Amino acid sequence: MTTPRSDEPGRRPHERGDLLDPDCPTRQLLDRIGTKWTSMVVKVLAENDPEEVRFAELRRRIPGISQKMLSVTLQGLARDGLVARRVEPTVPPAVHYRLTGLGLSLEGPLSALRAWAETHMPEIDRSNRRNVRACAEREPGSAVQ
Repeated sequence: MTTPRSDEPGRRPHERGDLLDPDCPTRQLLDRIGTKWTSMVVKVLAENDPEEVRFAELRRRIPGISQKMLSVTLQGLARDGLVARRVEPTVPPAVHYRLTGLGLSLEGPLSALRAWAETHMPEIDRSNRRNVRACAEREPGSAVQ
């Protein structure tokens, strides 16, 4: 059964799409919010809710994120209505961010996903090591074939 796209006539805004369809808006949203940087930004902003966090502070609190990646992530979150942005007209401008109500509602599911990853990381590491060993043993010229 084909589900009409969100921009097709007859599609009501509250209807769910087909996650397996590359054009599905839900799939596109999951692509945007399913990144490690999004999860980290939402975590830091949620920890400070309802206070705002400046761009430079976000960058300090998220090890490894580049200025460009933080900027791109925040722009996407703001475009989706998950983050509010406020600019103080100073030189240089001071830019502040906070989660919107919608963004704050995302923290629960992302927190559960982070907790799952932390709980199961040892098991996943063991599986990865087993697979690396198995691949090495199957390579030509190895002792086990």
